[in-house]
Amino acid sequence: MDKPAGRTARCATLECVDAVEVLAQRGGGATWSQLRAHLSERALTRAVADGHVRKLARGRYVLPTADRDRRAATLNSAAVSHLSAALVHGWAVKWPPAAPWLTVRRNRNLPAARRRGLHVTYRDLSARERGRGVTVFMRTVVDCALKLPFDEALCVADSALRAGDVTSAQLDAAARSLRGPGSPQARRVLAAADGRSANPFESCLRAIGLEVPGLALVPQHQVADAGCYATVDLADRVRRLALEAEGFEHHGTRAALERDCRRYTELATCGWRLLRYTWHDVMHRSGWVRWTLDAVVAELDGLPRPRPPREDGRAEAA
Repeated sequence: MDKPAGRTARCATLECVDAVEVLAQRGGGATWSQLRAHLSERALTRAVADGHVRKLARGRYVLPTADRDRRAATLNSAAVSHLSAALVHGWAVKWPPAAPWLTVRRNRNLPAARRRGLHVTYRDLSARERGRGVTVFMRTVVDCALKLPFDEALCVADSALRAGDVTSAQLDAAARSLRGPGSPQARRVLAAADGRSANPFESCLRAIGLEVPGLALVPQHQVADAGCYATVDLADRVRRLALEAEGFEHHGTRAALERDCRRYTELATCGWRLLRYTWHDVMHRSGWVRWTLDAVVAELDGLPRPRPPREDGRAEAA
């Protein structure tokens, strides 16, 4: 018997939403195997056919945001920049941009009607940027550091380092040369950038940790104690505090569950305290995550424990 048309349409929509959600949580791109861990082959094929997901290359899928932003740049004789350029460069981001980010030459003015629905910046563009229609690597990182919230900008800078498209020395030189509005935060982003962060999830968790006084988190730290060898996502080596960003694939099989349980137990026996965070909490309940870190650090340092946050994520008044 044929399924009701309404139900078929609804299922198709939900499948595409699932594919988009998985890609968004991976910073805008994922491999076939990563997607197939959470989607049926039929759902993935339909998402591509409907235009919700684009197949970039064999086994590699991305959100179609970059295509949209390139079209907007071409239409307006501009260059894709900021967060949109980060996606064009293939870097992972916290959130794909809801609207295109474009940089337009200073001597060209777009009418208000053309600017509607766009993030437009007026600045000089190099011949290379005009020719390729996208800002160069270093400029993209610095633009994001100047304009985006700290955690979003850190995701971009971490990803650019991880991809090998910029170096720490280049970021240091750029930080020293910055002047004007936004420079203090941008210098902070560039100084904190670390290519060892595996993905935007870890970058955002580290961004929260950077707000906690005295907490010094190192990405992908290797613990090598007697009876315990493990790599943790983030670690404060002095306090022996480890943070884990628990992604989609965590505990996908019984063997993985058993392996991780042994790993956590071994870390505890070696004197490590382990805190585990989900993607949803890091991205949507950052106030609560910050409180948990403040509370643990206060306990380890012999200080009063802060009050837990209210439902809106803000800490209660003392």
